[in-house]
Amino acid sequence: MNIISCSMCKKPFQSFGGRICGSCLERIERDFLKVRDYIYEHKKANIDTVSEETEVPKNIILHLLKEGRLTIDDPGGGGVLLCEACKKPINTGRLCKSCSEKVSTKIQGNIIAKKAQDDQRNLKGSAKIN
Repeated sequence: MNIISCSMCKKPFQSFGGRICGSCLERIERDFLKVRDYIYEHKKANIDTVSEETEVPKNIILHLLKEGRLTIDDPGGGGVLLCEACKKPINTGRLCKSCSEKVSTKIQGNIIAKKAQDDQRNLKGSAKIN
């Protein structure tokens, strides 16, 4: 348990691991519902229009997009966001499909390697006991 500054409003709050205070989380949740409903009704709206019509700041919409909770198509064909690894345009999340698959493959490889390493240690340990 730490006292930190909220990454949204900068006010200090007691954190149990999160970076956003309870008040901001509640506001983000209300804003999410407004934006989600607006996008559902106006599928071709861009981020500027969504922000204007819902009165939800663009930074909140971008936050929700990066979390993968929303998707907004860019009428120009590019994404609203850029992949944090390769900088390709994307419409939601932090990574494009290709980079996400690479990360997933690497993580799976690391897990398999770690398990093999643990199995080797266990075999060596049991060989000493006998």
